[in-house]
Amino acid sequence: MSRAKRKMDHIEHALNSSSSQLSSMHDISFVHQALPDLDVDDVSLNTQIGELFISSPIFINAMTGGGGKATEKINRQLAQVANVFHIPMAVGSQMAAIKNEKEQQSYKVVRQYHPRGLVFANVGSEATVEQAEFCVDLLEADAIQIHLNVIQELVMPEGDRSFSGALKRIEQIASHVKVPVIAKEVGFGMSQESVKQLIDAGVQVIDVGGRGGTNFSWIENQRRNLPYDFFEDWGITTAASIAEAVSVSKHIPVLASGGIKNASDMTKSIALGAQSAGMAGQILKWLKDDGLDKTIQHLDRQLDEMRSMMTALGASSIEELQQVPLIIRGDTHHWLNERGIITKSFAQRAIKRD
Repeated sequence: MSRAKRKMDHIEHALNSSSSQLSSMHDISFVHQALPDLDVDDVSLNTQIGELFISSPIFINAMTGGGGKATEKINRQLAQVANVFHIPMAVGSQMAAIKNEKEQQSYKVVRQYHPRGLVFANVGSEATVEQAEFCVDLLEADAIQIHLNVIQELVMPEGDRSFSGALKRIEQIASHVKVPVIAKEVGFGMSQESVKQLIDAGVQVIDVGGRGGTNFSWIENQRRNLPYDFFEDWGITTAASIAEAVSVSKHIPVLASGGIKNASDMTKSIALGAQSAGMAGQILKWLKDDGLDKTIQHLDRQLDEMRSMMTALGASSIEELQQVPLIIRGDTHHWLNERGIITKSFAQRAIKRD
């Protein structure tokens, strides 16, 4: 099967799947503030990812590219959405562009329609320094994601079976490329141990890519004669992954992704400690079902709803949202406490103002 055909299969399966996974954001509840002492107009959604400043804590996460005209159209529409909101956009894996010059336009279209915005290049952990630099140059990218997709590769019939040396390659890329390196899981989450290893290797941003969004194990199983069913509920949920990553990331920004579908998910992700939240599958479904203009309206509504929630919490900024008290319950509470993360600290904090 060609790489382009596989890309389109991934998109079709992602759109048609109703993932049984949950990001576990339902385990997160805010402590209501009856006297928030704040006006909606005073709420700022400005945030930053390291040295990159953005107007709202949302970005369009990696989806596609390398599938010919079909993925070029999707990336053009995604770039148009990103350009309207002045938010970052990541492309899908650029390995197709490395191996086939004809596929490069399906990625380059992003910079053409998002000319002054933040764009993230994307390679796998198998990439060389030269390949990573090529991907950055192709898009004039502001950062590069290195995606980690071991489970997807294991389930993929034609996938990789060798993963040794990945951390060393990531370290080499981080020490040579001229833009920040983002380590991104593709849907199975990040543990404290992995985050520590990646930071020690020079990674400047962590995208947790938690369980709860597009299930690439399920997608690849649709293409197998003998499915690997045991991987379909594998991984660390998005909520737990954010808390795990933040607990050890120190000054390194953490990005939330994996089943982020609405303003509530975004707000809870930021409150758990993420700097920004990435949406992928939800935006793709909006585009398919409702078209470009309605997708822009949907996203505008999510940002408006986020401002309303921050007002109710008395949080005028992303920094203050990360200080509001919240309760962690259920499986996420159990998971985090077993992992040595004291959930009570989230419940007893308060916004600090000068």
